[in-house]
Amino acid sequence: MKRYKEYGKLDLVKVQREMLAEWESTDLFRRSVTTREGHTPFLFFEGPPSANGMPGIHHVLARTIKDTFCRFKTMQGYEVRRKAGWDTHGLPVELGVEKKLGITKEDIGKKISVDEYNAQCRSEVMKYTKEWTALTKQMGYWVDLDNPYITYDNKYIETLWYLLKQLYEKGYLYKGYTIQPYSPAAGTGLSSHELNQPGCYRDVKDTTCTAQFRVVTPTNPSEGRNIEKLFTLDLPVYILAWTTTPWTLPSNTALCVGPKIDYVAVRGVNPYTHEEAIYILAEERLSAYAKELNSIADKQDAGEKADIEVLARCKGAELVGLRYEQLFPWVDPIEVSDGAITNRKADAFRVIAGDYVTTEDGTGIVHIAPTFGADDKRVADAAGVPALYMLTKSGETRPMVDFTGKYWLLDELDETFVREAVNAELYGRYAGQWVKNAYDPKYTVDGR
Repeated sequence: MKRYKEYGKLDLVKVQREMLAEWESTDLFRRSVTTREGHTPFLFFEGPPSANGMPGIHHVLARTIKDTFCRFKTMQGYEVRRKAGWDTHGLPVELGVEKKLGITKEDIGKKISVDEYNAQCRSEVMKYTKEWTALTKQMGYWVDLDNPYITYDNKYIETLWYLLKQLYEKGYLYKGYTIQPYSPAAGTGLSSHELNQPGCYRDVKDTTCTAQFRVVTPTNPSEGRNIEKLFTLDLPVYILAWTTTPWTLPSNTALCVGPKIDYVAVRGVNPYTHEEAIYILAEERLSAYAKELNSIADKQDAGEKADIEVLARCKGAELVGLRYEQLFPWVDPIEVSDGAITNRKADAFRVIAGDYVTTEDGTGIVHIAPTFGADDKRVADAAGVPALYMLTKSGETRPMVDFTGKYWLLDELDETFVREAVNAELYGRYAGQWVKNAYDPKYTVDGR
C-alpha cells in the first residue's frame, strides 16, 4: 500500500489573516459599493442582533447566509448597501438590569428614577458591542458598522411611528385581542425567544379530563339531519370532549368538530351516576370509551365483550349548530365596548367546525376556550362565538384567571358586570382559588 506524505503547509488561520489584511488595506468592502454607484440598488438592513449578550456560533452561520446573498447581488452588478443594526428593545435587557440593581418594576420611579433606569438599560444593551464588532471583522462579514441603525434611537422610533400612521390612515390597523404568553412580573407579553430563556418553564402535572356537555333539544328540528331522531328517545344527550387543560373548562364557549370526521351517537351509561344517556363522539374513538359507556354492567364484571349500541351516525358537519348547556353557569358571555357591556347574552355554547380536529386521541371533539388558546380563538372568531371575559373595575376585559393564577375576586370586578352577568353565589365559591395545584404554594411542583 503506497503512502503519501501528509501536506502540512495549509494554515487556514494564516489564510484568514492574510485575506482580511488584504481586504482592509485595499478598502475592498467600501469599493464594492462605490464602484457600483448609480446602478440598480439592492438594500440590505441586517436583522439586528442584541449586543447585551455574547455572539455564538449560530450567529456566524446566520450571518454567513446573509453575506452570501449580498455578495451574489454585488457580483450581479447591483449597488449593495449593507446597513448594520442593533436591537435594543427587549425584556431580557430590562430583567437583567433589574437583577443587577436588585429592583423590580414597581421600584422604578421610587428607588430609581426613570432616567437612571433607562440609562442603565442603554448601557447594558450595548455591553458586548466590541465583541460583536470583532467577530464581524474576523469572519469577513461585510456590513456598515460605522452607520448602524439603533432601535432605541429617536430617529428609528419616530420612523416606526410614521409608518404606523400610514398603515392607520389606509385602514390597515384595527383593535382586537390575541392569545399570547404573559408575564405578570414584567407586565408584558412574551415572545417565543423570551419563553426559551433559562428558568421560564417548570414541569407540572395536569390531569386530563373527558367532559360531558348536555345538548339542548333543538326547537326547530331539521328532518334531513340523522342526529335529530336522538331527541325522541327520552334520554339526555351529551357531547363528549377531551381536554388536557381541565382548568380552562369554566371558560368554555364552544365545541369543535371536524366537518368530514365520522361521528356516532351511542346508548351508554354515565360511569359515575350510572344513569343511562346518549353520548356523541368520533367513531374512531369509540373503542377507547367502550368500557366506560357500556350500559350492561354485568357484562363488564364477567369480562365479556362490551358491545355498544350505535343509535346514529353522521359527519361532523351535521353536528354544527347543536347547542348545549353551559358547563359552569356562573358568568354570561358578554361583548364589551369601551369598558361597557354591549351584549350580555352573546351567541355561545354551540358546536362549530374546525380544521385542526383529529381522532388520534380524546373523543374527536375539542373543547373551545377562546381566552386561553390561539387555535380556539381562531375558530371561535370565524364562527362568531364570543369568549368568556371578566370585566375588571378598571374597565379591562380579562380571562377567568388573574395574573397570579387564581380566579378573580368579586370585589376586583366591575360592579355592573357582576350585577348583570355573574352568578355571584356560584362564582363566589371559586373566587380567589388557584385554578391548578401547580400554582398553589402549598403544593409541590408535581401537584401533590
